[in-house]
Amino acid sequence: MITVDFDRLAIKPGFKILDIGCGSGRHTCAAYRLPNVITVGADLKYDDLTEAAERLKLHDRLGEHGGGVWSLAAADVTGLPFQDDYFDLVICSEVLEHIDNYLQAIHEIIRVLKPDRNLVVSVPRYWPERICWMLSTDYHAAEGGHLRIFKQSQLVTELQNAGVKQWDRHYAHSLHTPFWWLKCLVGPDRKDCLPVNLYHRFLTWDIMKQPPSTRLLDNLLNPVLGKSIVLYLRKQKSS
Repeated sequence: MITVDFDRLAIKPGFKILDIGCGSGRHTCAAYRLPNVITVGADLKYDDLTEAAERLKLHDRLGEHGGGVWSLAAADVTGLPFQDDYFDLVICSEVLEHIDNYLQAIHEIIRVLKPDRNLVVSVPRYWPERICWMLSTDYHAAEGGHLRIFKQSQLVTELQNAGVKQWDRHYAHSLHTPFWWLKCLVGPDRKDCLPVNLYHRFLTWDIMKQPPSTRLLDNLLNPVLGKSIVLYLRKQKSS
């Protein structure tokens, strides 16, 4: 499930791309398909990095890449082991809501980004996320769960105060919003709910096949039901 629209980013061969909080590597793999880029996925969880490595190796075996290189690193977003102004693009997708000191995380992802280069940040959208919290305490109280709900204006202000300027945005994954409401309603840990299981099968099918009909429906519903807000920002040059 790709949240970032890479077509908006004018990525050039030779760009160094950081996917921080990469998880199992969905955006790392997507970036690796771009022509001749250097892709770095970073996360704190060893199991996620292992899964990301297997996915990237599969891309190598199948020749499904753009001819660049990839690497993975165990890294904490609040203290990144990279020098200042190093990356040409930083992706931070569905990460900040999990971080206690998220303002320090914002400082770090901007610190390692080159001036006049792009940062993409996505977080759960306020009102769909608020409904999830209302329906289930377990949804956000679980270990590694969401610590906060961002209001878009608040997050944009904090990002821009840290040295980037927003130039675009969109909403994503509207078809996933009712699934999470349903899952929260019956209990997020339940495995025996037929409607939830059927909906999950539908979403898995949609992600794998990406039929034009559901892509159209998702795009039409995103402005209203999109589960994530995706912000595109550019690091300002020092005066």
